[in-house]
Amino acid sequence: MTQRLHDHLPDTVRAVVQTGPSALEIREFPRPVIGPDDGLLRVEANGICGSDVEIFRGHLQGRSRPPFIPGHEPLGIIEELGEHAAERWGVQVGDRVALEVIVPCRSCADCLVGRYQACRHKQNGHGVTPVDVEPSLYGGFAEYLYLAPNAVMHKIDPSLPIDIAAMYNPLGAGVRWAVDLGEVGLGDTLVVLGAGQRGLAAVMAAKAAGARTVIITGLESDRHKLAVAEELGADHTVVVDGPAGRDIVEAVTEITGGRMADVSLDLTPMAAGPVTDALKVVRHGGRVVLAGLKGGREIPLSTDLLINRGLTVRGAYGVDSAANEKAIALLESGRFPLERLHTHTFGLEQVAEAIETLAGDREDKTAIHVTVQPHLGRTLDPVVAPHLLTASH
Repeated sequence: MTQRLHDHLPDTVRAVVQTGPSALEIREFPRPVIGPDDGLLRVEANGICGSDVEIFRGHLQGRSRPPFIPGHEPLGIIEELGEHAAERWGVQVGDRVALEVIVPCRSCADCLVGRYQACRHKQNGHGVTPVDVEPSLYGGFAEYLYLAPNAVMHKIDPSLPIDIAAMYNPLGAGVRWAVDLGEVGLGDTLVVLGAGQRGLAAVMAAKAAGARTVIITGLESDRHKLAVAEELGADHTVVVDGPAGRDIVEAVTEITGGRMADVSLDLTPMAAGPVTDALKVVRHGGRVVLAGLKGGREIPLSTDLLINRGLTVRGAYGVDSAANEKAIALLESGRFPLERLHTHTFGLEQVAEAIETLAGDREDKTAIHVTVQPHLGRTLDPVVAPHLLTASH
């Protein structure tokens, strides 16, 4: 038996399809038929992160990938739900849920011991699956999203504002990368390289875990983000370029009186220098977490520096279930002024503008957290042909 929240749902679903680098169009797809093992999500919002920018530009995962619906941070309301799926997921129609990117097999050796991020038999993931894989609607830039039987989801308080609830993924990254992997705890000093959403999230996560001192870096163009970082609990902000730019290693040496940091976290995209900085700002025996993707670039790494200083270096692959649960609890606690992070909301027809606004490619340079709400400004006029969404460059 399948439950449905509303009796009348559209027969077709609008979604944004990426067909190549900086090339998007709106298409219509048949609404999936839901059986006992799957479900349908009405997408309320999908957050945009730095990896969306690089995917949009064609810098990640190759330039020849087949057309797909982007959006890997979907938040929404369960509209249709099969009886077996309801029992498996512990949800019901009308629940608000956040989805993880990975759809694991749930039966391999890694999945059975909780390492589902390492699943070698991953099924169709959110925001990455080609549209020729039926029923096509796997990405968050769509009015409705197909919930596959093995999807991983988390319930979120429906009373939270949509754009605040949509921060579950960046905050989950801050929790996992700074606290779970970096092991930041009471009295520790953390250096965060990069003042994007996940850098700001790491500030909150570290402070919630009891960090004594949090230092975050940014560019001259990030001063508005660094101001928000201070509101969220950062103790020191360091601009690393321009006339007022400082060397981060010298700054950390001065701030800590030469003790250096316990943990550093590199979140900068496509840049090589911050990797070395991350190694140099921590104390002997310190911990370094690398999370900023470099687009396949070869990054020089001094192994002597690692060895002689006894450093532990960890790569941060996404956000796992435990970190998402902690992040959602932090969201729901109201402890931090999360409204200060959200700056822009766009509709489905404005996905290119949304991505370029986050990237700083538009005249407005104030973006921090940006969402797409697929039902925002929805018209009743059907789309009879693909509608091109043009980039600004």
